[in-house]
Amino acid sequence: MQASAQILKIHRLDNVAVALCPLAKGQQAGEIVALDAVPAGHKIALQAIHVGEPVIKYGYSIGVATVEILPGQHVHSHNLTSALRGKLEDRAFDATSAAVAQKGHATTLGSAATFDGFRRPDGSVGIRNEIWIINTVGCVNHSATRIAERATREIVGKGSSVEGIYTFNHPYGCSQLGEDMAYTQRLLAGLTRHPNAAGVLVLGLGCENNQISLFKEFLDKPESPRFRFLVAQECEDDLETGVQLVHELAEYAGQFKREPIPASELILGMKCGGSDGLSGITGNPLVGRVADKLAEVGGTSILTEVPEMFGAEEVLLDRALTAKVSSDTIHLVNSFREYFQRHNEPIDENPSPGNKEGGITTLAEKSLGCVQKGGCFPIKQVLDYGQQASPNLGGIALLNGPGNDGVAGSALSAAGAHMVLFTTGRGNPMGFPVPTIKISTNTPLAERKSTWIDFNAGPFADGTSSMEELADKLFQLVLDVASGRTHTKAEMNGFREISIWKDGVTL
Repeated sequence: MQASAQILKIHRLDNVAVALCPLAKGQQAGEIVALDAVPAGHKIALQAIHVGEPVIKYGYSIGVATVEILPGQHVHSHNLTSALRGKLEDRAFDATSAAVAQKGHATTLGSAATFDGFRRPDGSVGIRNEIWIINTVGCVNHSATRIAERATREIVGKGSSVEGIYTFNHPYGCSQLGEDMAYTQRLLAGLTRHPNAAGVLVLGLGCENNQISLFKEFLDKPESPRFRFLVAQECEDDLETGVQLVHELAEYAGQFKREPIPASELILGMKCGGSDGLSGITGNPLVGRVADKLAEVGGTSILTEVPEMFGAEEVLLDRALTAKVSSDTIHLVNSFREYFQRHNEPIDENPSPGNKEGGITTLAEKSLGCVQKGGCFPIKQVLDYGQQASPNLGGIALLNGPGNDGVAGSALSAAGAHMVLFTTGRGNPMGFPVPTIKISTNTPLAERKSTWIDFNAGPFADGTSSMEELADKLFQLVLDVASGRTHTKAEMNGFREISIWKDGVTL
C-alpha cells in the first residue's frame, strides 16, 4: 500500500486511490490535485481512465468507466458501472498457486498460543459453558424465553459453572417444504451440536413439520447426556417441565472447567456488515491478518457471504489447496448465481445504500474488499449451509450463505465458529449465538458507538498504528474473549439472535 496523508493507493496496479479524509475541490493530495470534492472513503482517479476501460482497485477490476475520467476526479456511481460476468467457467488447477499466495505471510506466533476453554467428552472445545434452548418451531418462542429467564434466575451465579442460559427465537419450523425446511433443520442442528453449549434443551410444540422425532435424525448422538427434549403439547406444564430439564442439564454442565487449549483448535467466523470506503483497507485486511495468525498455528477461519465473492473469485481460486477445493469453490459461486437467476434478480446488484454512501460503488469492489477477511493462507474446505468446519484446518473454509448480517452470522455460528469477527464501517448492534467482536473500520464510528464496538481498526488509516500492531492486539483480544477473560459488547448488552435462510413457499 502506498499512502500520503490524504489518499491511499492499495495495489501498485491501481488507477484509483482512496481518500483517507474528505478532500476539497482543488486540494493537493499526494501528487494529485482533486478536481472534485471527494468524501472520505471514496475513490479518486490517479490517471486518465477512458470510457470502457477498467477501474482498478486492490489490483483487480471493480468495473468500467462510463465517461472519460480525468486524474483527480471523484470516481463513483456517476462514472463507474459494474462489469461482472456470468457463470464462472472451470479452470485448470494450479497446485502451486495456494503455496505462492501464502508465501511471505507467515507470522511469529509459533505454536505456543493457547486459550482457556472447555474440553467436551467428544473431544470438541467450547469457549463458553452455556445452556441453549433450541426451538424446533416458532410457536414455542415465548415458552422458551420464559424457561430461559426463570432458569437463569435459579441457576446462573448460584455456584454453578454454567455461564448463561439462552434461547434463539425464530419464526420457522412449520408450513415449510423441501429444501426450505431442510435449511431450518440444518441450521438448528448445527447450533444444537455447538460446543459452546454444554447442554441443549430442544423444545418443540408437537404438531409442527419439524417434529423432534425427525429433527433428531440431524444429530449425531441424540441420546447424549448433553441433550434433553421436550414436546410442549405432551406435558401438563411446559414451563415447569422445561425448567426442571434445564436444571438437569446444568448439573451435567457443572462438571466442565476451563483448561488450557491450543489455539489450533479455535474456529473463527469472518463477517462484514455495512461497509465504508475504508473497510477493505482497515477492518477487513486486519481480520485477514488474524486469520493468517490463526492458520499459522493450525486453526480454522470460515468465510461466507457468497454474493460478496462475486467479482473476487479469482482471488479465492488462486488459493484453493486441491483440485476438489477449486471445483467446489466454482460450484459454490455458480450455484449462488443460479439462485439469483431463479428469482429473476441481477447478479451485479449495487451495494446497499449505506455501502454506496460510504464509497463502495460496485459489487466487485465490495467483494474484493470482503474476501480480504480470509487472509492469505490456503482454502482447504468448502461447506454447504449447515455443515460444520473442521478444527485444526490450518487455513480457510468457505461456507455457503448470503451476505445478510443475521443469516450469515447465524450460519457461521452453526458451522462451529467459536466467535465471529464482524467488521463494520456503519455500525450494527446485532449479536449471534457465539461471541461477536465488532471491529470498526474508522475511528469516528468507534468513538460514536463505543457501546457497540469492541475494537477500532481506524488507527491504520489515521496513521497512528501499523497493521501488524493492530493485528497483534486483535489476536490477543480473540484469545481473551475465548478464555472468558473479556466479554464482547454484544454479550454485555444481551444481544443474541439468529436468522434462518429461507428459500421457498410458506403453506
